[in-house]
Amino acid sequence: MVSRAVLSAALVAVLAAGAAAEPAPAPADAAAPPDAPLAAEAPAETVVIDDQAPAPAPGRAATTVTRDQLVHRQPRSTPEALRWEPGVYVQQTAAAQGSAYVRGRTGQQTVLLFDGVRLNNATWRQGPNQYFFTIDPRTLAAIDVIRGSASTRWGADAIGGVLDAIPRDPDPTRAIAPRLEARWGSADHELGGRAESTVALWPGARALLGLGYRDVSLLESGGPVGAAAGTQTGLTPAFAPDGRTQLGTGFREATWDARLVQRLGATRLTAAYYDYRQLDAPRTDQCPPPFAPPDECLRVDEQFHTLAYVAVERRLGAWAERARLVASAQAQHERRIRERPRAAVREGGRDEVRTLGLALSATTAATRLGPVALTAEYGADVYADALESVAWLELTDLAYVRYDSRGQYLTGSRYATGGGFASATATWRAVTARAGGRRGLATASAPGDVASATSAVDRRWWTDAGFVSATWAPRPALALTAVVDRSFRAPNLDDLTGRQAAGPGFQFENPTLAAERALTVELGAAVTTARVRAEAWLYATRVTGAIARSLRTAADCPPAARDCQGAWFRYQLVNLAGPATVRGVDGVLEAELGGVRARATLGYAHGEGPNPEPRPIDPAIPYAASVPLSRVPPLNGTVELTRAVGDVEAAIAARWAARQDRLAPSDRGDPRIPAGGTPGYLVVDARAVVPITPQLRVGMILENLGDAAYRYHGSAINGPGRSVLVHLELTP
Repeated sequence: MVSRAVLSAALVAVLAAGAAAEPAPAPADAAAPPDAPLAAEAPAETVVIDDQAPAPAPGRAATTVTRDQLVHRQPRSTPEALRWEPGVYVQQTAAAQGSAYVRGRTGQQTVLLFDGVRLNNATWRQGPNQYFFTIDPRTLAAIDVIRGSASTRWGADAIGGVLDAIPRDPDPTRAIAPRLEARWGSADHELGGRAESTVALWPGARALLGLGYRDVSLLESGGPVGAAAGTQTGLTPAFAPDGRTQLGTGFREATWDARLVQRLGATRLTAAYYDYRQLDAPRTDQCPPPFAPPDECLRVDEQFHTLAYVAVERRLGAWAERARLVASAQAQHERRIRERPRAAVREGGRDEVRTLGLALSATTAATRLGPVALTAEYGADVYADALESVAWLELTDLAYVRYDSRGQYLTGSRYATGGGFASATATWRAVTARAGGRRGLATASAPGDVASATSAVDRRWWTDAGFVSATWAPRPALALTAVVDRSFRAPNLDDLTGRQAAGPGFQFENPTLAAERALTVELGAAVTTARVRAEAWLYATRVTGAIARSLRTAADCPPAARDCQGAWFRYQLVNLAGPATVRGVDGVLEAELGGVRARATLGYAHGEGPNPEPRPIDPAIPYAASVPLSRVPPLNGTVELTRAVGDVEAAIAARWAARQDRLAPSDRGDPRIPAGGTPGYLVVDARAVVPITPQLRVGMILENLGDAAYRYHGSAINGPGRSVLVHLELTP
């Protein structure tokens, strides 16, 4: 850990050099397994004062998770902080992972940001991924959630929505402002905390320095989750003899960060660094895999993310009332180990992605053209990825290691995406109209590999997007909005070159994939009064060229793809022959009645698309030309009732979901989904925050009061059983 910290300190220079240089190929043979860590890189974040998080996109379906909500709900991770947002559903393949489904889409079809810096890179998978987990929620001021297509502003992948984590700023009122946090949970014996302090450095400059750690053990659930039809349980997770404790859970993590904010007249300069280190995190559905010996385990023993950036904000005049330039550098490091002790085999893989980014945005001052008020936003961005990947096989009884000719990806691969955008807003009386467009380019290149029969890739796509919307406010309390949005997603290196485990199966590359293009139509209504705020949206998204998994035979396996032949299923990504659609509704209701604050959310998505499998030759074999899209969440929602008495705030909160038995062909063989589908659930929590002294605040959550056995659809782990979570915050 010490050596990694030293490496992290030199991040920006190492990353810039690494992105420009061609990585050296892995040796053919070696006597010991590789040491995994590649240089960590310069992370960073920008800053927003806790109570000044900007509102998400106007005229769109959007909400914000506030700092106060983060403190009172105490999510175990940044993805889990989104469980209470309308239209958002969080899947977990492991206790150390979490992937948010926004309007039924996740992974490559949503954009994740940190203070506006794009986190998506070219190795993000078609399904759920774990990378939003690598943001510590204790460092955040807010999380902005935009539901629906947003490629005009945020570029490729924003078909389902955008999640922007807004980091906290140094305290502007105190020269020294230390804070200590500690948390303990009974369900997984979590013990962790964070120490931080604001430090005034010189006039106009303040820094926020933080250090965090967490150790999490096996997670105790309410018990096995039965199938939606019958009494059969799912194949994962494996349980300890008590029938409640889930094997293949637990992990450790450490974070450290530094943010410097300098104000020079009308200029605000932010230099920031964020570093996340996760260790010893088993993948629950593969630890052990179904029907495998109990000592087999696939473990992500190193999941690192480092981000550094510098942001300059300044008012330049009416044409750029707020201009922002951000230069960023990121490093994503992942090392996986699959242990097979009875075969005396250990398989390993390591992937490194270095990303350089540059983004410029500006907003004009409001001007008038007769009775019409006009504003505009414009800018450009570019992000470039450089990739290194290696895989090996170790014979533990012989102390011998053989390196494969390629890893999960191909060393030397490159990917870049970027473009320019502009949008305008015009307001006349009760009508506000908005329109915008983007012109961009995505490029992918990867070397061929003869030994593994991997074809070279050299592809490029024009990435056009645009939208129009109109909001009519016939009364001050009522607003009606219509949106038409065209977005896109170009295939990335995971689609074009990746070979990897996919649940119980194995997925291999398709270098001929075409881009996905989506057309979304939304209708929204919002009512806002002194005591009530309600918002509801109907939407429909039609994706042309949607990418989905198609079953293949063992004969289709690429040469030297070690796990392909023995997998339960073999998949290849394909563009669906016809359009895929996702239709749904989501909304939120907030009200204050007699001193009680009430909040309720609702989300429903219905996904359908062409069957990715060819029609059988035998007409007697059942075949559906149209099938559900994979892992689309069921009808779900939340309810929270909160009351403050003096300085004490208490709440009762419920999460619920209906049964999901609409399964894609690939879902039916997924051990994470019980036979017949995922059962519905109702989980009730009680929570309170009590200030003991002006310096000490204690929070407590009684989780899952009914000790329900439940699972979020598509997850490999069940939720915690009846348990206690205690949070302490000390501000000397």
